[in-house]
Parts: sequence; structure tokens; C-alpha cells
Amino acid sequence: MSGVMHRVLRALAGLAIGFVVLLLTVWGALALWHQMPGPSVVRWFVIAMWSTLGVTVVLSRAGLLGRRNRNIAGFAFVIAAASLLMWWGTLQPSHQRVWADDVAQLLEARIDGNHVHLNNVRNFQWRSETDYTPQWESRTYDLDRLRSADLVLSYWMGPHIAHTLVSFGFDGGERVVFSLEIRKERHESFSAVGGFFRQFEQILVAADERDIVRTRSNARGEDVYLYRLQMNQASARALFLEYLNAANELRQKPRFYNTLTSNCTTIVFELARVIAPALPMDYRLLLSGYFARYVYDLHGLTPGYRYDELQALGHINERALASDVSEDDFSMSIRQGVPGIPANEVNP
Repeated sequence: MSGVMHRVLRALAGLAIGFVVLLLTVWGALALWHQMPGPSVVRWFVIAMWSTLGVTVVLSRAGLLGRRNRNIAGFAFVIAAASLLMWWGTLQPSHQRVWADDVAQLLEARIDGNHVHLNNVRNFQWRSETDYTPQWESRTYDLDRLRSADLVLSYWMGPHIAHTLVSFGFDGGERVVFSLEIRKERHESFSAVGGFFRQFEQILVAADERDIVRTRSNARGEDVYLYRLQMNQASARALFLEYLNAANELRQKPRFYNTLTSNCTTIVFELARVIAPALPMDYRLLLSGYFARYVYDLHGLTPGYRYDELQALGHINERALASDVSEDDFSMSIRQGVPGIPANEVNP
């Protein structure tokens, strides 16, 4: 009986090792595809050799190859995997690349008492996603005049995934939006898969609402929702300052963007957790399309409404498009009818 159990355990161990090798083979092939320099024909050759070696080890662990061949394949795979991981460790983020226009400048923040001076606030004039007039500005904000924070979700890939932004409002109608984004090089386009494989650096953008919100609702045609966050002035100020700290840290030390662990939604959670350490982890931090519902369940949105009511009233696209025709103030227009927003924010 012990002999049978021993053979069963060995078979299970072999299957487990084979499964790990299969996962590592797939990961390595994708890493090589997204990051290996040189001609594509060379990249395809290396990927084919790596994949063949990984599949050979999996087959050997399933008992389809002789013991001698299994040992040779296993030894070769260990050497290849170690080399791959050493190469992977050499990939480092950088600020020195030829960047796309909309992420060309890094935000710089300087705090002087109650006043914040921001350099490189983006205020592009977008006529379409590819037709725009670049404009970077220096702005000063008085923290004593900070009055509100709004959560903005822009859905670009179905109901499960959304881009997360936070817009801060000041007395007098001034607003600035923060957004963690991929920092594309001029020849690159966004890839969710590439975001797992160090294809992009990250950048924290501060922008005018007519730039960063309007381009999503009007130029790109994404579904955009706006919610008033239930935060007192002290909490809004603390979150605002955490964004500035994050921007300055990123300016000093570049970081890779990661689709899963370091993205537009996780940074909001990380910064908010500095203020409220007891915030719970939740699957909706990964499925960012449900992030507003997560905040609602934590009583962070306007009370007295069901979530579906807040979502319906917070859908800004129709109002955003109408503001282009009427030339009304964009920020006021998109807040018309949004629960929790006082009349003086939506009337000239």
C-alpha cells in the first residue's frame, strides 16, 4: 500500500512541477515578445526555442519521455529559466525616452504653506483623439479654498474595466484632475497585456477637466461617470497632498506601470489608505469598473440614493457633448443633476 501511495505522490508532484513549468513557459514567451530587442524574426526564434524546451519538460513530467531525456530537458530548462530571469532583472524604468506628446512632461509640485505650485499641468485642446494643440501650464492652488473631490470613472473596455480619476474643486470654480496613466513612447499604443510585462513606465498627470475628462467623453466616446465623494475638507486636503507626494516621488524615481498591481485604481486606494488605514482589500480594486460601487459600500458617495441612481445621474456624456455646442462651462455642465453637488457649482 505504501508503494502505491508513493507512486501516487510522485505522479502528483510531477504534475505540479509540470503545471508550474507550463505557467513559466507562457510567462517567459510573453515577456520575450514584449521586451526582447532586435528583429522580430530573432524574437520569434528565441520564443520558439524557449517554448519547445518548456513543452518538452511538461511532457517529460507527464511520463511521455524517458528518464534520461527528462533529466536533460529539466537541466536545460533550469539554465534557460535562470538566464531569462537574470535578463528580466536588467529591465529598468526610465524617464529618458521619446515620449508621446500627452505624457511628455512630468508633474512637479512645490508646497509653500497653504499654497501649492504645480508645473506641467496639462491643458491640451482636443479636437479628436489624434488632433490636438499641446499646452502645459503652471498653476497655483490655495489649499484653504479646496472644497470638494469627485470620483470619475471612464469605461473604455466593457463594464468591468474603467479608468479612475479624481477631480479636486476649489472656491471660484478652479479644478484639477489627477490620473495615473501609462507613459507611452511616441511609437507605442496601449496594451493591457503589455502592462504586465514592463512595457510602459507610469506617469501621474495633473490636468484641466476640459482636457482629461472631455477627451474621454467627447473625443474618444468612452462612457464617463462622475460621483461626489463624501470627504470633509481635511480629508480632501490630505488626499490632494498625497497625490503631490506621489508625483514628486515618481519624478525622482521612475516606476513601471503594472496592469494589475500599479494602475489608475490601485493608486487611489493606496493614497486613501494612508488617510484611512482600515480600508479593506476588495476584488473591485482589480475589476476597476466596480470601484464606484466599492466606494458606495463604504459610504463614500452621496447618501440617500441607491447606487444605480447615482450611476444613472452621474453619467456625463450627453451633457459633455452638449457643452461643445452651447459653449457652456464644461465643468458646470457635466455636474448638472449629479447628486451631492450644490447649486453654486453648476450655475454661472
